[in-house]
Amino acid sequence: MRQPKTEEAAKRYFVCGRVQGVGYRYFVVRAAQQLGLCGYARNLEDGRVEVLAVGPPGKLSELCSLLWKGPRWADVRTVEEHESSLEHHHGFHIRG
Repeated sequence: MRQPKTEEAAKRYFVCGRVQGVGYRYFVVRAAQQLGLCGYARNLEDGRVEVLAVGPPGKLSELCSLLWKGPRWADVRTVEEHESSLEHHHGFHIRG
């Protein structure tokens, strides 16, 4: 039997707080890989971290919950969530 293709969505998150220099992007990569998502995390010049994630909507919700936690030394203040257009990415990685 053929498995039905799961619906994919894309979300862009902007995470504010103490999220640079604390391993936040590496935390996001591990979490996203465990959830089977594709995309990237990158530092922005204004101190935020941008996360683009592509995958099933339920897995994106799980990632969003994890973004609020972050690694041990992070102090997340806000997570902005935006719909994004689907982009093809192979795996999940840190973007310079």
